[in-house]
Amino acid sequence: MNRIWLLPALALALALAAPAQAKDEPFKLLTVDEVAQLVGHPGVAILDANPPETYAQGRLPGAVLVKDPLTAQLPTDKATQLVFYCKNPK
Repeated sequence: MNRIWLLPALALALALAAPAQAKDEPFKLLTVDEVAQLVGHPGVAILDANPPETYAQGRLPGAVLVKDPLTAQLPTDKATQLVFYCKNPK
């Protein structure tokens, strides 16, 4: 029974120890200013990952609420840059 929890615990520990953004990752963290420059530009899709209540209170211009399944909100053009955001208490 204890062995069942060992692997997920190890995976979690490794994930928390990993740097937030590795050089070879296909994604990156953006600053508020970087996102502001992308809003409204063609070829960029802004996706809001907040709960529906938070989305209803306010969102970035043109942002689409992420729902399940996510594929329904993704643009058909595979070259579109995707920007996901959510409220972060930090």
